[in-house]
Amino acid sequence: MRFTLTAALILALSTLTSACSMSTQHVDTKKNPNPKMRYEVTLTIENAPGPFDSVTGYLQYDVTNAACVPETGPSWNRMRIPPEKNPEIVFTKVTNNVYKATVFGDYFQDEDYFGLGVCRWSLMLTTARLKVNKAMLDASLPAEDLFSQKSATTSFVRQDYLDNDTERFPSGFTDLSNFPTIKRENTFSVTLSAKESFQ
Repeated sequence: MRFTLTAALILALSTLTSACSMSTQHVDTKKNPNPKMRYEVTLTIENAPGPFDSVTGYLQYDVTNAACVPETGPSWNRMRIPPEKNPEIVFTKVTNNVYKATVFGDYFQDEDYFGLGVCRWSLMLTTARLKVNKAMLDASLPAEDLFSQKSATTSFVRQDYLDNDTERFPSGFTDLSNFPTIKRENTFSVTLSAKESFQ
């Protein structure tokens, strides 16, 4: 009986914590009506075993000043869980291995959501998702590289493209040394590069 009560208490506390954290995630975000930080992102695929069924993308935006978010959770584990949003970005095919998308570094409008001061949104990542059958491969460009108009290359093992009959998210690496030596010569790459756009 004691074990059952303890388990029930833990479940109740975890549910409460989860519900509180969810409440800080569901905020009524508004797009910036006049974004100025506009960038053209180019995706280039090199040496892939074949074409991809689709190339989509999304941004990771976090509220970076946690003090604007109320504390949640039980008294012994109080925490602030800032909101995160992932607006979609659209890649347009230019050639068989090149795609382009427009990204805004000031996509959201900063607001006071919780009565604790203005929450400030910051772009963290620009991510492209390449899908072949049931396999999905993600390549990301950190915000600091976007703003400094640099590029980031993610390499994948070619077999990860070919093994696409089950739903999976193969891991890619920006450093080839992370792959076993025997696999380094059998990879393909996805490069994301950024250029400021004044259109």
